[in-house]
Amino acid sequence: MTKTLYVRIICTFLIIISVSLVSAFLIGMTLFKNEIDTVGQNDMITVGEDIIQLYEQTKPVDRESFLKSAVNISAHPIHMYDASGNVTVYRIDNDNTTYANISRDAVQQVLLGQYYRSPGGAKQTFIGLPFLLEGKQHAMFLQFSSENEQIINRLMLIILLLGLLIGSLCILGAATYLVKPLQALTIATKRLAKGDFDVKVKMKSADEIGVLTQGFNEMAIELKQLEQMRQDFVTNVSHEIQTPLTSISGFAIALKNSHLVAENKRNYYLDIIISESRRLSRLSDNLLKLASLDLDNHPFETSTFNLVEQIRQVIVTCEPQWSAKGIRIILDSIDEANIKADIDQLNQVWINLLGNSIKFTPDDGHIEIGINHLEDRICVTIVDSGIGISKEQIAYVFDRFYKTDPSRNRNISGNGLGLAIVKRIVALHHGDIEIKSELNEGTTVVVRLPIQ
Repeated sequence: MTKTLYVRIICTFLIIISVSLVSAFLIGMTLFKNEIDTVGQNDMITVGEDIIQLYEQTKPVDRESFLKSAVNISAHPIHMYDASGNVTVYRIDNDNTTYANISRDAVQQVLLGQYYRSPGGAKQTFIGLPFLLEGKQHAMFLQFSSENEQIINRLMLIILLLGLLIGSLCILGAATYLVKPLQALTIATKRLAKGDFDVKVKMKSADEIGVLTQGFNEMAIELKQLEQMRQDFVTNVSHEIQTPLTSISGFAIALKNSHLVAENKRNYYLDIIISESRRLSRLSDNLLKLASLDLDNHPFETSTFNLVEQIRQVIVTCEPQWSAKGIRIILDSIDEANIKADIDQLNQVWINLLGNSIKFTPDDGHIEIGINHLEDRICVTIVDSGIGISKEQIAYVFDRFYKTDPSRNRNISGNGLGLAIVKRIVALHHGDIEIKSELNEGTTVVVRLPIQ
């Protein structure tokens, strides 16, 4: 229980209030002690003068009774010194006040007709007044009563306790107000840890806890999206692996039973097995490449090279694909476009992009490649006369395993990872990529890369 934030807040505030009140009391007493003593001495001097004046007016016969009555009325013990230094003390019954230590010099000073005040820092506070009693000079000292001091101390103690009690009740309410949203966050966090990503914490305040709650809700939404992406990824990978495996397994079983396959079909089935095996190999390579690109420590070796020459070499490398379909490749570029980047990664970008254009461009179509400077960037534009992409699908073309038309891909190899790899490589080079397309009107891909 003591480990909960609720209890810790209450205990912390109680300790702070207690220490603050006690410290304030002690500091106040220290700072104002002299002032309090002075006020008390002035009051006792006034009382003493009233006693002397009353005595002179009434001329009582029994001075002992008069002085005892004066003590009971004033609540101040009286020390009466005669000219010889003998002292008589008058005090209230059951008063445990410790006698003041009055020096002979103080007594002599009062006997000479002067007033006396106890010095600052003395244990007891008292004053002395000359008193002509029965025609003889006496020194009357009034001492501050411990009863009065105890009343003041009790008053201060009650004030401190009341302050502590009221403060504790306020802290109890404040702690409940502060901890309640944190408790809601704790419950929501536990639900989130168990896989419930639909959790949402309601919070109306705009303070730090409100900001924390908003951040938690945003995190829950992002985790839900990540979980959905993970499930889609697993589903897509399973599908992409299962399809070629089914073909490989089926044809392998058929080949094993010679009576099920005619001799002239054996090579055809073997070609299918080889093709599906290569498809699995490409899928594995692409998955490994994406996983490597997602790592912060992915190898990134930059060098300065001519981008125009690199794209020319890619066009030559892909010549078997585009020449077989009778596609014309048009390269419209500046003479040189020197760039500092990772050669192998950018080479993969152009191979994937050009491969997609060739794949989805019909026979006797054309592909135009433009390279030019754009301020501090190099802009590469690839325009094809292919089948195009609908506007609704363009937003998803960079998603992993996304295929614009799955039924069409029966005759076109691909696993939906090529553009995901392209976008990741471009992002690693602090560039951007944009695709514009319409159905049956071709596709335009624009890649912008910083020169340095």
